[in-house]
Amino acid sequence: MLACGHDREPSGTPVCVHLRTCRQPWLSYVRWYTGFAMDSELLCNSCAHERETGRPVTSDVVCQECLEHAATAVGRFMGVRGKPEIRSRCEAFDLPLENTALPRELGKIVDVSPILRDGRSHWLLLAEDGLIARFDADTCEWNRLVRATLPSEPDHEPWRDRILKPRLHAAPNGDFAAIVNDYGYYGQVIDLRSGRVTLSLYGGDDNAETVPFSFTFAHVKGRTVAIHRTDWNRLDVSDPLTGTLLTDRNPTSWGPGEDRPIHDLDYFHGAIQISPNSVRIVDDGWVWHPVGVPATWKLEPWISDNVWESEDGPSRKAICARHYYWDHALTWLDDSRIVIGGIGDDDQDMIEGARIFDVSLTGDGEVRWRAVDGPWPCELTAFAGPAGSFFSDGHWLFSSDPSGLSRWDVIDGARTGYLQGFEPTHYHPGARELVQVVDDTLVRGAINGGETPGARNNIARRSKQPERRDQ
Repeated sequence: MLACGHDREPSGTPVCVHLRTCRQPWLSYVRWYTGFAMDSELLCNSCAHERETGRPVTSDVVCQECLEHAATAVGRFMGVRGKPEIRSRCEAFDLPLENTALPRELGKIVDVSPILRDGRSHWLLLAEDGLIARFDADTCEWNRLVRATLPSEPDHEPWRDRILKPRLHAAPNGDFAAIVNDYGYYGQVIDLRSGRVTLSLYGGDDNAETVPFSFTFAHVKGRTVAIHRTDWNRLDVSDPLTGTLLTDRNPTSWGPGEDRPIHDLDYFHGAIQISPNSVRIVDDGWVWHPVGVPATWKLEPWISDNVWESEDGPSRKAICARHYYWDHALTWLDDSRIVIGGIGDDDQDMIEGARIFDVSLTGDGEVRWRAVDGPWPCELTAFAGPAGSFFSDGHWLFSSDPSGLSRWDVIDGARTGYLQGFEPTHYHPGARELVQVVDDTLVRGAINGGETPGARNNIARRSKQPERRDQ
């Protein structure tokens, strides 16, 4: 029998006696991390104070229904206290750094993007004045390509800490580039062979300041395509050579007194990333009232068979939901596993960490928003510690924040390597390099071969039972 007196399945999260027995709103409480793995308790402010001063506090496990009643019906959540366990294991971390001088003639470099054509350390560089250059980091050879000019956005007002800034995207084969205004309206696609602007981009002005400009290149069925936002709730696919729209479909806008279109999507598209082999896309967007809901769907059927795949196609899945929390770290491990930064259901209870999902498998629970109806994917694990930006070579998770670069084992969540002072912003999967621009230098960290957790990953994926999590 549980502490609540019900003969039901336990929730797994202990609750202090005051919160458990409270019958009238509102009793303030915190989520207290115990320091053992990701275990936590819900403690009222009085019990949290007792715990802080080293006095004993009693907490008991209740059923899921009583946990939800305590947390939402009578309790007022006030934040997170205590600390989760951050595992650490000392292993060899061979990441030699090389400083490569950038061409001084280009002036200040504001962004870089990897060219994947031949696996060498080839990059596109974007200078402050809009000039785009191709750069070989191994030989330091470079050449000017074209100058990009975007419409100004003088009336832009930053939302929170999101500052309007140019972003450079390189097509995998290096033949095309795109420059977009993150947190803004405009962008353009350029054919680097001819210097011609093939596609002028406009992502819509509805809450554009809350998300990076949705854009990426992908290589699908032997052709390069450009994926881009054409309105706050609409993504399209275009041919970057001709500018031809490949996902032509009916408008989904509607007004007062009109019936809602079948494929209307109540979703603000955000940053998008393609899985390593261009099988899936992930969209780090949000739904009203602000809930970050990263979503994923398959690329090939979207482009070949179903132009509505990005709205409500059978392969579309919401991954998780976090109130007031989006535009943070995420990266693909492979074509089915994705790492999402931040552990918690709300920006008030978020802690630094990583959650790993297998989007090819179905987990427990249903999505509660009409924009992303359906089952949650399977959450494989979660662990505290990773912060900042995320990258992966398919074996390890790398996190980059102002303190430096950390390497994490994606199976047991242990930090297995750390390099102070190196804060890479980009990853070149062909050259296996993490890079950071520091003044007029490209700082390069090569991920060498050797032992990886890859074999253990495969074993763990077959044997590990996914953990249940409250959504």
